[in-house]
Amino acid sequence: MPRLRSTTARAQSAKTPPALKRSRKRREDKFDQRFSDAMKALEIGVASPIALALSGGGDSTALMRFLGHWAQVAARSNTNPSLHALIVDHGLRGSSAGEAKKVAARARAAGWRPHILKWTGEKPESNIEDAARKARYALMGKWCQKNNAKFLSVAHTRDDVAETFLLRLGRGSGVDGLSAMRALAPYPMDGFTELGIARPLLDFGREELRSYLEKEGIVWLEDPMNENPRFSRVRVRALMPALEAAGISQQRIVDAARHLARAREALDADANQLLREYTHMDAQGTIFVDRRALIAVPREIGLRALSKLIVEVSGAVYRPRFERLSALYSALYETERFRARTLHGCRIGPAPRRLQLFGSATIEIKQEKARKRPSQ
Repeated sequence: MPRLRSTTARAQSAKTPPALKRSRKRREDKFDQRFSDAMKALEIGVASPIALALSGGGDSTALMRFLGHWAQVAARSNTNPSLHALIVDHGLRGSSAGEAKKVAARARAAGWRPHILKWTGEKPESNIEDAARKARYALMGKWCQKNNAKFLSVAHTRDDVAETFLLRLGRGSGVDGLSAMRALAPYPMDGFTELGIARPLLDFGREELRSYLEKEGIVWLEDPMNENPRFSRVRVRALMPALEAAGISQQRIVDAARHLARAREALDADANQLLREYTHMDAQGTIFVDRRALIAVPREIGLRALSKLIVEVSGAVYRPRFERLSALYSALYETERFRARTLHGCRIGPAPRRLQLFGSATIEIKQEKARKRPSQ
């Protein structure tokens, strides 16, 4: 079962020395100011209700502390902000229900209204990390939709940026995959287009957050799954000391991810300019694009533009798989032989003559018709 962590969880003396009080106040002010600056950069204000993904671990416990304090200060004389902690019971261990109740009790004591969301049904025997993540986001996304929350705050830190970079490097990801995660991003699942993800802790390190919690006497739980080498992220995390010794520091990895994020923004800007000039969407949501313009630009920009069109029409959150997207883009060069094909829930093919807004090179992208099931 998870271990309780805090070296100063023992009772604090009521007669705290004035010097210690001043030191604690300076520490709180430092972290609260950094967090306030991060929230200001997000430009989302004190939205109500405020939804927090709370696992009970060190990162999310620190986020609960900072976000709650920030919301109280930002609300000022207005009514108290509505603070909601979403706690997912994955049901992967016999002790998970009791752990969720403990986390809920701590959230309640900190001024948050806890909500325990249970992942029910059969659990997969393989790829459990991905399955649990999808289940977690589905449960929290549905709660946010039902309760009109506009953003879900999650406790991703600088460490997560570095670990994600290394994981995706191992998978051969391109610019987008290696780019640092955005502080404000669309919800990572289909069906939640009005919901966003807020990551205000991306400039904070995991160890400094735990050090802060320890000095404040705030307890958190250490999930034993975070030490299980069965999971790829745990294995990558274990490599960090060796990389540091070789001169590849966590900060250097984060810097590289952020450099690539700026490159992503530049590529997106060029792709968006192309789309503004050479596409048209009709009232039914079908998009028409000039094939010649799409293949006249550098391949990376053309691929990015084509992906954006397909995502727009399909309504999906994620881009199509690169291999299939690249094959489709290559097919666009076949002027006379290009035939309609499907990808990511879309049908992509030559536009009918009456709809050739860009001449004979007009490509039509529309939602693929649902396939009829064969009769029983």
